[in-house]
Amino acid sequence: MRVTTALYSSPLVRLLHAATLQDFESALAEVQQTITTTWAPLGGVVNNRGAIEVSGDPGRALVERVTNGIDAVLEDGYNLHHGAPECQSPQEAAHAWFGVPYEGLSQVSARDRQRLAERVEIRLLEGNGASNRTVEVIDKGIGIPWEDVPSTILSLHESNKLQKHYLAGVYGQGGSSTFASSQYTLIATRPETANSLAISVVKYEDLPPEEYKTGHYVYLTGNSGVLRLDGQDALDFPPGTLVRHIGYDLSGYTSPVGPTSVYGLLNRILFNPVLPVWLDSRIHTYRRVIKGSRNALNGAVDEGDENNRGPALDHWTPAFYIEMDGFGRIGVEYWLLERPTTNRTPVAAFVHPTRPVVLTVNGQNQAELLRSLIQRRAGLPYLVTRLIVHVSCDALTPEAKRLLFVSNREDARAGVVKSLIEDEVVRALTEDDDLQRLNQEARQQVLHEQDEATREEIRRQVVRLLGIHGNRATAASRRRSSSQDDSNGGGGSSSRHRAVTPIEIHDPPTYVRIVWPTDQEITFYDGQQRYIRIETDAPERYYSDNPETSRFNFIISSEWLAQRGTTQLREGRMRSLVRANGSVGSSCNFRVELSRPGLATLSDERVCRLVEAPPFTEESGAIGTPAFNIIAVSGPDDPSWQTLDWPSDVSAVASTTLQNPNGELDIYYSEAFPRFARQRAELERRDPSLAARFKMRYEIWIAVHSILLHRDMSEVSSPEFTTEDAAGNEPNEIEQRAERKRLAELAVLVASREATESINP
Repeated sequence: MRVTTALYSSPLVRLLHAATLQDFESALAEVQQTITTTWAPLGGVVNNRGAIEVSGDPGRALVERVTNGIDAVLEDGYNLHHGAPECQSPQEAAHAWFGVPYEGLSQVSARDRQRLAERVEIRLLEGNGASNRTVEVIDKGIGIPWEDVPSTILSLHESNKLQKHYLAGVYGQGGSSTFASSQYTLIATRPETANSLAISVVKYEDLPPEEYKTGHYVYLTGNSGVLRLDGQDALDFPPGTLVRHIGYDLSGYTSPVGPTSVYGLLNRILFNPVLPVWLDSRIHTYRRVIKGSRNALNGAVDEGDENNRGPALDHWTPAFYIEMDGFGRIGVEYWLLERPTTNRTPVAAFVHPTRPVVLTVNGQNQAELLRSLIQRRAGLPYLVTRLIVHVSCDALTPEAKRLLFVSNREDARAGVVKSLIEDEVVRALTEDDDLQRLNQEARQQVLHEQDEATREEIRRQVVRLLGIHGNRATAASRRRSSSQDDSNGGGGSSSRHRAVTPIEIHDPPTYVRIVWPTDQEITFYDGQQRYIRIETDAPERYYSDNPETSRFNFIISSEWLAQRGTTQLREGRMRSLVRANGSVGSSCNFRVELSRPGLATLSDERVCRLVEAPPFTEESGAIGTPAFNIIAVSGPDDPSWQTLDWPSDVSAVASTTLQNPNGELDIYYSEAFPRFARQRAELERRDPSLAARFKMRYEIWIAVHSILLHRDMSEVSSPEFTTEDAAGNEPNEIEQRAERKRLAELAVLVASREATESINP
C-alpha cells in the first residue's frame, strides 16, 4: 500500500511513507510549511473527547478499526454485485458475495482463507517500544472519495451504516476510539474510480487552560477540505484505505501469541468473523491468518497454529436456539476442551480465561460473562477452566440489543435481557447430562486417596468442633430455610436466579431506600455479617470510596454493629457490609443518607437487633454439618492447582471450597502455603510422626473454618455482583481468599500447639 519510488516527489508522499514518530513529525512539519493547513475539530464537535475516549482498552479499540476494514470490503462486494441479492446481515453478504458458508470460516479451506484475508491486513511495526508502536490497518475495500472523508471516517455519531444491514457496524463506537491511543493517526484513502488520494492526520490538541477545561481531537485540512494527492503518486496507492497509528499504546499486548498478544486479542474479539484478516507482525516476524476463536474451536487450522491441528475436545454441543420471552432468540453452543497434562488454563488460548462465556453480534465479541456462571450457578466447578460457551445474539430483537449492549462492546448492560440470557445458559449447562457426568469424573480425578480411618477421624473432630464453636453458623443455616425475612425482599440472601429490574437513573436523584420491609427489624446473631442492600436512582458518580467526596453517608447508632465495607454504586444498586458483635437484645438504627446539591438530603433507616441464636444440639449439629472431603494440593505442579485456577504465587492462596449439586463440600488446601510448609518442614526435622499429627490437626481446623466461612458467605451471596478485580475475581471471591489466608495462618498456630501438646502434655 505504500509508494515505492526512491525519491519523494512531495511532502505529502514523504508523510505517506513515514512509519516512525520522528520521521512522521518531521514530514508533518514539512507539509505544514509548504501547504496552507488548519486543524479542524474531529466530527465538527469541539467537545469530542467523550465520544472518542469511550473505550478503556487500546486493543479492543484496534479491533474496531479492523471491523471497519471488513465493512469496507463488504461494501465493495455490494457495489460489485449491485446490491444483489439483498442481504440482511454480514453473514448473508459474505456468503452471497464471497462464498463463505453460513457455518463459518471453519468450512473454508486454509488456502481460501488466506485468499480472502488479503483484503484486510493489520500490520505491527516496532515503533519506539511497546507503548509506542506503529500499527497499520489496511483494507482493499471500497475506499472513500476525497469529499466524503470528513463525513465518514473522520465523523462522530453519523448514521452511515444505520440502514446497511449487510455491514457489521452500528453497535460499536467505531474506529475513532483508536485516536485516543495514538499520538498521530494518518488516514489515506481512495476509491478505485478516483484519481486522487485523500490524506489527513488526526491528533489530540491541548487548548488554553485559562479558557477550556480540556483539549480535543482535531484533523488536518487544507483550504477546501482534507489534503489531496493527485497524479501518479495517487495512482501508486491501491484502492482502499490505510490507517496508520503512530505511537500506539500496545503495552498490554507484548507477547507473540496467547492472551496478552494482538494475535490472541484479534481471535478472541473477532470470535466468528464473516471474513478473515491477515496479521503481519514485523515485531515477532510472522504473518498469520486471523479466523476467530470459534472457527479454531471447530477445527480450522492455518499455518502457525499449534500442532497444526484443531483443539482436542472432551465434549461439544453445536449451536441451538432458545426463545427469549418476546426478546427474540439466542443461539447457544459450547466446547469442553480436553483436560491438559500440564498446569495451564486451556480456555486462555481462545477466550479471556476469567470470562469464558462470549456474547456476539455479527460474529464479533460484544461482551463476556464471568466464569462464576459456569462455576457456581451451573454447578460445574471442575470444568470451568476448560469450558467455553458462545451465545449468538444476532436473532435478538432490536429492543433487546439496545437493552443489552453498550457502545464500546466491552460489557453487557445489567438488566432483564442479560438476566434472561444468563438463566438460559445456566439451564442449558445444568441439563446437559454429559457435562454433569464429566464434571463428576473430573472431581474424582482430583480427589486424593486418603486413609479412610484418618478421614473418619477428621470428620468426627470437625463435627465435634462445630458443635462447640459453630453453633451460630449452624443455627443461621437452619434459620435461612425457615425465616421469611429474605423471601419478602430483605436481607443478606437472595435467589441466584432472581431477575433484577433495571432502575431508571435521575440527576438529581429522587430516592434512596434500604431493601428490607419497613415493618421488620434487621436481625443479627453475634458474629454474623450481612450485606444490607441499597437502591437509589442516583448516578454512579454520587458514590465514592473517599468519604470526603462521596454523597452517601452510612450512620450506625451503636458500636455493636460495625460497617465493614460498601460496594460500588452500579446502576442504582449497592450494598453495605456490616457485622454484629455484642449482647443479645442490643438494638440500633442503620441509616443511609444521600445529599443533593441545593436540595434536601434523602434518607432511609431500619432498626437492627441482635437476637439469640437457636440452641445447638448434637442432632442439629449433625444435620447442619454437610458432608465434606478435605483434599491436599501439593503445589503449582499438582493437576488440582490448575483445575482450581489458583494463581502461580503460592502465598496468594490457602484453600478453596467447592460445592457439588448434592451439597457435598470439597475443601482443597495448599500444602505449598508458606506458613504451613515452613511449620511442617520444621516438625519433620524433629519427628516425622509429629509432622503427621500437625498435618491432621491443620486439616481439621481448615475444614471447620471452611464450613463456617461457606455458610457465612452463603448468607451474603448475591447475583448482583458483577464487578471484579484485574484477575477477574468477583468481590466474594476476593474477600474469601483473603479470609482463608488469615484462617490458615491461625490454623497453623493452633495445629502446631495441639500436635506438640499431644506428645509433651
